[in-house]
Amino acid sequence: MGRLLVLGLGYTAGHIADALSRRGWNVTGTSRDGRDGTIRFDDRTNVERALAGATHILSSVPPVDQADPVLIAYGDALRRAPGWIGYLSSTGVYGDAAGAWVDEGAPIRGRRGARAAADAAWLELGARVFRLPGIYGPGRSALDRVVAGNAHRVDLPEQVFSRVHVDDIVCGVIAALDAPGGAYNLADDEPCAQNDVIAYAARLLGLDPPPFVALDALSAPARAFYAENRRVANGKAKRVLGWRPLYPDYRLGLRALSAMTSPIPASTAPDAARSDQR
Repeated sequence: MGRLLVLGLGYTAGHIADALSRRGWNVTGTSRDGRDGTIRFDDRTNVERALAGATHILSSVPPVDQADPVLIAYGDALRRAPGWIGYLSSTGVYGDAAGAWVDEGAPIRGRRGARAAADAAWLELGARVFRLPGIYGPGRSALDRVVAGNAHRVDLPEQVFSRVHVDDIVCGVIAALDAPGGAYNLADDEPCAQNDVIAYAARLLGLDPPPFVALDALSAPARAFYAENRRVANGKAKRVLGWRPLYPDYRLGLRALSAMTSPIPASTAPDAARSDQR
């Protein structure tokens, strides 16, 4: 079986690591603090040893201070790595497309210059670069935001976004283990307005949808999110990887998650204080 090193064992990469561990793979990960048996990212000796011994390397570390910390710290070791390399990137590299469809041949532009530079650098290494839109899954979805009271709707009916369930990212990465290097969009089949997702999540929970808010009432990062408008095409992943999303639209994904989500807001749940300390 393969030996996978995950650089940056966070939410999405953790799901990938768990799936391959269940298949018998030897999986090692890094983190900033060495938690849960991971290697500290700045432990050069052990990270370089793990890089040299891995058959597969996956980075999920985003740029920091306008640079990719993995490429800065371990770029030379990665260039010597003989095996498979993957990188979790973002469809944000396409920038605003005014609602048009974008595929892997679309121009790279927009406000995320550091992410675009990292995306290009990993492609130069021969990596499989997975460009991901908004990620949702257990514990991290519109359902959770509605329950927590953090969801909102913005009156921008022409604004369209793509999203992907974390399980579909897992399937896409696994499908690419025998695929050539290059960029792959992993997104569901139905881009839509974020308002539709929030309203559907509330309906599944038997709650009223949250009110509309003015765009200028949002935080700067949220306003930047709404400044981009695009539909992400997934045809290349389907053709080259043989990948098909398990959740081709947000309704299927949210219905699968709704059984795991309590309709009682955490702040009013009987054991909220105790559970928050776990």
